[in-house]
Amino acid sequence: MLLFLFVLYIFIKHIFEMFVVIGLMLTGVLIGWVTRKHCLKFLQQIIPVFIWLLLFLLGVEVGDNDAILRGLHTIGIEALVLTLGGTLGSVLAASLLWNILTGWKKTTETVHESSVASGNILHALKGSLVIVAFFVIGVCCGLWGWLPGHWGSKISFYALCLLMFSVGISVGNDSQTLKSFRSLNPRLMFLPLMTILGTLAGTAVVSIFLSHRSLTDCLAVGSGFGYYSLSSIFITEYKGGELGTVALLANISREILTLLAAPLLVRWFGRLASISAGGATTMDTTLPVILQTAGQEFVVVSIFHGFVVDFSVPFLVTFFCSI
Repeated sequence: MLLFLFVLYIFIKHIFEMFVVIGLMLTGVLIGWVTRKHCLKFLQQIIPVFIWLLLFLLGVEVGDNDAILRGLHTIGIEALVLTLGGTLGSVLAASLLWNILTGWKKTTETVHESSVASGNILHALKGSLVIVAFFVIGVCCGLWGWLPGHWGSKISFYALCLLMFSVGISVGNDSQTLKSFRSLNPRLMFLPLMTILGTLAGTAVVSIFLSHRSLTDCLAVGSGFGYYSLSSIFITEYKGGELGTVALLANISREILTLLAAPLLVRWFGRLASISAGGATTMDTTLPVILQTAGQEFVVVSIFHGFVVDFSVPFLVTFFCSI
C-alpha cells in the first residue's frame, strides 16, 4: 500500500512538473512572438548550454546510483539490446509514416536543411561528442562523491525549465516557424501510435536473443519509452529489482541515444525519426535536439507525441507486468 501511494505521488508530481514545463514554454512562445521584430539569435547559443547542463546532471545521478553501477557488469548488455531493439523498431515505424506522408520520396531529399544534410557525418556528430563529454564528467563527479545524486535531480528540473523557456522564446521569435504550423499534415497525430507499436515490435524481436527473459518482461521494459523513473519503479514492484534495474538502464540509454544520434536518425530515416526515438521525453529533455535536427515546425508534433506516449507508460508497463 505504501509503495502504491509512493508511485502515485511520483506520477502526480511528474504530471505537475510536465504542465509547469509546458506552461513555461508557451509563455516563452508568447514572449518570442511579442518581440519577433527583434532578432534573438543569441538564444541558439544558450540552448546547447542548458542541454549540456542537463546531461551533466543526469551523469551525476547515474554515477551516484548504486543499482545502476552494480548492473553495468551483469545486465548492461541486456539493457542495451532492449534499448537498440525498441528504438530501432520505433524509428522504422516513424520512417514508414514519414514516407507515406511524403509520397515515398527519397528520405535524404526531405531532410531538414542543417549540418545533418550536408553529408559531413563528423560535423553532425560534433554536438553529440560534446554531450557525451558532459555526461561522462557528470558520472565521474557522482561516482567519486564530488556531487550528490539528489543534488543533481533537484537542479535538473530548474535547468529544464530554463531550457524550455528559452526554446519557447526561440520558436515564438521565428515568424516562419509559426506560419509552418498551418501546413503540418494532421496525420502526424498518428506518430505516437507508430512509436508505441514500433517499440513493442522491436523489443519483441530482440527478446528472442534474451532466452532467460520472457516476452512480457521485455515488453514491460520497452514500454518505459525513456520514462526511466516511473517505469523502473513499477517493474521493480511487479518483477523484482533485477528487471527494474534493466528497465532503468534501458530507458536512460534510450534518452541518451536520442540526444546523441538525433542528427543521424533524421538523415537516415526522415524527420520523424528523432521524435519517435525520444519516446516519452520529446516534450522536455530531447525536444531542443529534435527541433535542431527535424526543424522547429515540428515542435507541436513533438510535444503532442511526448504527452501521449508519456501517459501510456504506467498502463502498458503494468499490463505487461501482470500477464
